[in-house]
Amino acid sequence: MKRKTIDILLAAVMTAASVTGCGGSGSGAESEPAAAQTESASEEGGGQTEADVSEPVTLTVLAGQSTTDAGIEDMIDEALAEQYPNITLEWECVDWGNDFQPKMQQYMQSGLPDIMIGKAQDVATYAPQGILGEIDSTYLDRGLDAARENVTIDGKTYGLVYNALYQGVYYNKTMFAENGWEIPKTQEDLQAIIDDCKAKGITPFASHMVDTWSIGNVTMQFMMNDVFNNDPEWGDKFRAGEVSFSEDQAAQTAYQYNKLIFDNTYPETFSTEQTDCDAKMVLGEAAMKVSGSWSIQNFLDIDESFDFGIFPFPNQTGDSKLIFEPNITVMTSAQSEHQDAINCVLDVLTGNQELATEIYDYTKTASMLKDVTPTFANPSQSDIDSYASDGMIVDVTLGNNQLVWGGFQEENAKDIAAWLQGDITFEDALAASDARVDASSAN
Repeated sequence: MKRKTIDILLAAVMTAASVTGCGGSGSGAESEPAAAQTESASEEGGGQTEADVSEPVTLTVLAGQSTTDAGIEDMIDEALAEQYPNITLEWECVDWGNDFQPKMQQYMQSGLPDIMIGKAQDVATYAPQGILGEIDSTYLDRGLDAARENVTIDGKTYGLVYNALYQGVYYNKTMFAENGWEIPKTQEDLQAIIDDCKAKGITPFASHMVDTWSIGNVTMQFMMNDVFNNDPEWGDKFRAGEVSFSEDQAAQTAYQYNKLIFDNTYPETFSTEQTDCDAKMVLGEAAMKVSGSWSIQNFLDIDESFDFGIFPFPNQTGDSKLIFEPNITVMTSAQSEHQDAINCVLDVLTGNQELATEIYDYTKTASMLKDVTPTFANPSQSDIDSYASDGMIVDVTLGNNQLVWGGFQEENAKDIAAWLQGDITFEDALAASDARVDASSAN
């Protein structure tokens, strides 16, 4: 199936410039051969010499990975070895949700790795601190124009957004068809499906609340459609003391949706891992799952013929949008001594279409590069295309930049988990979110 969504949603596809060298100048002009560039850099007193480029270079990489990403480092190593055999990557792969932020704080004290791979929202956290290098336009121009929007600060782009995820409610198309369920647009519509599921002995939602990152993720989905779509500056107002979780009904509603799922999932949700949860969905033990594209990998590994779709979780006003999230984002150290070698890595990532397709097909994610189309069959693509054509997709970076993950969303999720399990009250969870207001902003 042709993947046209990004073209519809984000930008018209333009022909990517053909660039064979690495080590661009950031001017957007056509690249010189690498040797010529390094000679020029040497003459100007910066960068590596030609001899340095021709000798072995090892770049350190901190990769904060989502659940879909483990293994892509081997694909990148293989492609890099073929094109630039003198460059070696020394990988440190960590879980993005739990470990990337602490690692970054640690390295900010001792010296950053040459390359860091996180999410688009990380740029807003670290670029203002002056520690990230500007990404050369040679490589940015190979990506979709909209890929720069949330990683550009004061006219300078500090992140290369490589792929994207969609988030919403995955549903079993066969089960919906057999039971005559229409895609719900309102909470009343959703409740009708939940009631029919219960009457027929079907678990409405698959969930894995043992993973607090999952609770945090779906809560931001709820916040986007019930809070930020109506008040895009809610986070700033929160820090200014104009709104709070304890007083704002829309924010409380977003938290309460977790209870709706908890009350309509299987009792072992707080001991079920993601893989087992996704298996329940595929095997017909649940009708829906609030999740993101990271579940597709599991769905198709379990049953490559599983037929599923996606819709936005209904909000209070019946106008929810499907959520789009820029995911793998490459950042570089402003202090690296190996900028030419870094640019060679960026050249491979953005210029090797075979590698890009391999990564997109493996992670089951959407391309953010021009002229690169994943080849895996995605049963939910028709739904994505429909929401895109109707202008009903929203970039979650808005919410993630206003209320950051590390130290805020992830901590709120722990309190929501404690509330659902009866360890604290709902009011306690709201008050705890208000109490960590100072941690809600990257700056």
